[in-house]
Amino acid sequence: MNRPAEPLGAKPTHHQAPPRPQPRAADDDWVLSPPSQAQPPQAPQPPQAPRGWTAHVGPDRDYFMAMMRRSGPEAAGLNLPAYAPPKQVPLQGNQVSIGRRRHSTGESPDIDLAVPPEDPGVSHQHAVLVQQPDGSWAVVDQNSTNGTTVNGGEEPIQPYVPVQLQDGDRVHVGAWTTITVRRG
Repeated sequence: MNRPAEPLGAKPTHHQAPPRPQPRAADDDWVLSPPSQAQPPQAPQPPQAPRGWTAHVGPDRDYFMAMMRRSGPEAAGLNLPAYAPPKQVPLQGNQVSIGRRRHSTGESPDIDLAVPPEDPGVSHQHAVLVQQPDGSWAVVDQNSTNGTTVNGGEEPIQPYVPVQLQDGDRVHVGAWTTITVRRG
């Protein structure tokens, strides 16, 4: 049966047998001959979306009790809030500010701890979460009055020095607030 001629560069309409392995003369390795026709193009895979980070913000009884043991008599009037709804804040952009709203100027941080129950130990510009080049986050204390600690540490972190955070790390600010950073 005669078939019409195929134009140059067109895919052949007949089937070819797959290439057969041929032994190399020098050793026992096998080499496959290159395919005689181009492989069908693969569909591009969509890029994996980076998993986002979230800050889980709320009062922390253990942190509050530790702060009370370390504080002087001025802390005697502080009470842990009986109820505070948990807050989740997506970490977006290059920086996420932590502090209390300034009522005089209306300036409000990304994580505003002036909303009830207001944490009186938090400075207006307390700390900043800073995204790192690899997509992770670090915390930087902004020379706050009461300092910032990480993961229950006794000593506050040094002001203006980024401290790398891992998934699940706890950032403590003010009298009772803990911000837990979560990935995904």
